Amino acid sequence: MRHLILGGARSGKSGYAEALLSDAADVLYVATARPWPGDEDFAARIAEHQRRRDPRWRTDDSSDLLAVLRTPPAATLLVDDLGTWITHELDRAQAWEKPRGTIRPRCTALIDAISSLPASTTLVLVSPEVGMGVIPEHRSGRLFRDELGWLNAQLAAVMDRVTLVVAGQALPLKK
Repeated sequence: MRHLILGGARSGKSGYAEALLSDAADVLYVATARPWPGDEDFAARIAEHQRRRDPRWRTDDSSDLLAVLRTPPAATLLVDDLGTWITHELDRAQAWEKPRGTIRPRCTALIDAISSLPASTTLVLVSPEVGMGVIPEHRSGRLFRDELGWLNAQLAAVMDRVTLVVAGQALPLKK
């Protein structure tokens, strides 16, 4: 099963994804967030996610997501989240001032890796829904929104299930 969980900031999407896997024992939690130097608020958010994780699960917060997907080390993968993954991809490619689509090859490789997962692997992906807010004032915000919006749409096409979480309520979009 491949399940994409979408939602806004603080919508409950991560908690919903974790609850879906509450009975799973062999879970690798791929945490894509990295602390930003000097950002104590973001560090506290990361710590909150860490405290909430099932102690039976393993956590990987240092690997390349594509490498993990190409050779899944667990029966179940929970990736939280694609917003921070795409931010790091934009940073890695120094693409914040480059044209849209600069990181498209990495995003396409992500989609291909997901499509090639063995049928026995369960994948739950968490991603911010970026299409419901105002148009960002700054180019970097618009770039992030556009790149992640494109990726979410492409992923939704290859996933078995897609759920939108709003105010802690799960709305199935694709079953």
